[in-house]
This record gives sequence, structure tokens and C-alpha cells, in this order.
Amino acid sequence: MISLIGTRPAIQVGRHQVIHYDTSWLGTALRRAASAAEREDFPFVDEIRLGIEQYLETKCPLRLLPLSDLYERMRHMLVRIGCETIADKLEPLAPPVTLSLVHFAKSAGNGFELAFFSHLRDELAHLREAGAEDIRFTGLRDAAQVLCAAEKWDSRCEQVLFEIRSFLGKLDRENQHFRRPLRLQVDSER
Repeated sequence: MISLIGTRPAIQVGRHQVIHYDTSWLGTALRRAASAAEREDFPFVDEIRLGIEQYLETKCPLRLLPLSDLYERMRHMLVRIGCETIADKLEPLAPPVTLSLVHFAKSAGNGFELAFFSHLRDELAHLREAGAEDIRFTGLRDAAQVLCAAEKWDSRCEQVLFEIRSFLGKLDRENQHFRRPLRLQVDSER
């Protein structure tokens, strides 16, 4: 499928697709690679990021671009301009990924909080492997209500919501020991 001019392809990050994104994460990945290659003075980060942005908006023929393919193109571009050492140090960094907790609650089934938490933990590990560092969660209240199989919000839903928030807080604290920790953010809800 041919991409329309002025639209960026969705980025495939693990099992998820990121549709709306800016390109600041590409600059971060390039700066990290330059630093790892001991080239903190590398002056072309913004120019390369803007070139990639232009490619994504005007020349990329794909509607869905795997993150690994994007980074292969970036490495190839760096090699072509004589920056092999930076290309060798370039590690995939994904744009921020948004996860709906309602999806995990529905797949776990009513009353199966343990399956919900297990699936969520596994998915976060998978996303970390795929290059994600910034994860945003939506639908906490709705997920709690699905897990409780409740028509209306009640005290059991409140308890499950507390458990979900506690679980995410614990994961956030646990992952701080990783070289590239996840940033877990919960969208504010009523």
C-alpha cells in the first residue's frame, strides 16, 4: 500500500502499533548512540532526525513500519555519511506506547485478576525487549469494572482499582534497576 503524502506510517512496536507520534524519541536514540560511540560532539542529530521525519511523511511507501526496519534504515544512513561507530551503537528506542488496560481485563476474563496481572507483566517485558521505554496506560476504572463483572461502580471495583494502581507502582519501582527503565504513566481519570 502506498503512503499518502503528509502522513506517517504506524510504527510496529512488539505487538502494538503506534499511530500518532512525534519524532523526539529518534533524537534521543541518536544522542545515546553518539554518546556510546564517544561522539558527544556529534552535530547532526537534529538534521538526521528531520531527514527521517521527512522520509516517514513523504517517501515511506508503508502504512505499517516495524521499529527494527526503521532502525536498519537509520543505521544505513549513518554508515553512508561516514558515522559507522554511531551506527554500531544505535539501539532501538520506540515512541511512547499506550496500552488500554480494558483489553487486558477482557482477555483475562471476569474475576481473573491474577491472569490480568500476569498478562500485563509479560506484555511489559515484551515491550521492553522491543525498545519501548515510555508506556502510558488508559482505562484503569473500566478495567477494574470488567474484572469485577460489575454493572455499576462499587466497593469491589474500588478495591481492584487500588490493586491495579499498586501493581503498576510496584512495577515502576522494580524496573528502575534496568539500564533503560520503563517510564510507566497512568492517564488521569475521573
